[in-house]
Amino acid sequence: MVDLTTFEISGEDDSHDTVTIPSGLLDLLAEEGDDAATVIGDLALLGCAQRIHAAVHHAHGEPDAELEALEESTMELFEERFGATYAELTGHAH
Repeated sequence: MVDLTTFEISGEDDSHDTVTIPSGLLDLLAEEGDDAATVIGDLALLGCAQRIHAAVHHAHGEPDAELEALEESTMELFEERFGATYAELTGHAH
């Protein structure tokens, strides 16, 4: 049996969720000195960045201004957290 780690997520609007991840995966994905919660935070922001990037750059039609603003904000937060742009870390630029 694989060891599991469960995280509780709380939102500013009093919403709650849990996510369970194999503990070994957390160890595999961690950078030196990262704790498990940091790994989950990194994955959450990376997932959001991937989704907004796809919505703006890979969907049919032109994105509206609101969607572009969401992408810009997400990518700024991404760069602040990771110290590099989405394009630099993924090798995917437009």
